[in-house]
Amino acid sequence: MEQIGTFGASRTTIRDLQLFRDETDPAIAALVAGCAVVRLASGERIDDGGQARLYIVLAGQLEIASDAHAGEDASEGTSRILPGESAGEQAVLDDAANLAAMTALEDTELLVIEPELVWTLIERSNVLARNLLRLLSFRIRAANALLRRRRKLGEFYRQLSLNDPLTGLYNRAWLNEMLPKLAARAATDGSPLSLVMIDLDHFKRFNDTHGHMAGDAALAAAAGVIRGALRPSDFAVRYGGEEMLAVLPDTPPELAAMVAERLCRRLRLAVVFPDMRLPLPHLTGSFGVASLMAGDDERSLMAAADAALYRAKEAGRDRVCA
Repeated sequence: MEQIGTFGASRTTIRDLQLFRDETDPAIAALVAGCAVVRLASGERIDDGGQARLYIVLAGQLEIASDAHAGEDASEGTSRILPGESAGEQAVLDDAANLAAMTALEDTELLVIEPELVWTLIERSNVLARNLLRLLSFRIRAANALLRRRRKLGEFYRQLSLNDPLTGLYNRAWLNEMLPKLAARAATDGSPLSLVMIDLDHFKRFNDTHGHMAGDAALAAAAGVIRGALRPSDFAVRYGGEEMLAVLPDTPPELAAMVAERLCRRLRLAVVFPDMRLPLPHLTGSFGVASLMAGDDERSLMAAADAALYRAKEAGRDRVCA
């Protein structure tokens, strides 16, 4: 970065600068006229040791460094400063080091105003003070909009991380997070909480015989049956492999058993590929039903449902056991 002159010798006038737009006081122009103008080569960074200074682009472009985190779009955290626009105002106002990395995107000329003069200009120019407030207000709104987008994006990715991509059901990560909360709430409120654990019968044989594409379609069909048979307040989960769960808040054991029987019947009728010429065997499942008992937690509830599922398999599969 080399000084090539002062602003008074520049072809740019003070009213071409965003911060001084509408300024007519010749005394203000005289104060700015003695400020240094420097040149940056394309790709060169401003090296000022972090000192607070106000920079105004006279020609070329500056890029302000990204503050994006890993996994975010880096372009969201960068900004381009075009001719007439400024950078470094916040550092001057805060009397803090300017830590933002600023790089010339092409050969660039900058007006450099030292912080002491910035405060003098603010005190003497109502126009500058008003323009500065407008600029900072705009940047605050832009920063808030960026934060809102990041929060929405973060929530979007969080939701993706809690859903199984094949079936669209909640996944085990969701279960690990939510089942303890549901169990604790049920225990506190004294409300019933039931669980139906489902295992598709002989699924490995189905996969080996008909291929993984048919196996994936069968899992998706089974998930559709389960999801379609539950209430809006219930939750369908893919626990892993061919195992799925129905989490039933506010559901006593008798009603949970009825839900499981309905699921068992509907699964027998599930169509995997409606347009296939060669029919596939009907899907069936084994169902284990358990309900939260006094003094139990989510681990004991899961263990009880797993034990009931084992009994259903031992009894011949395609059935419900509690």
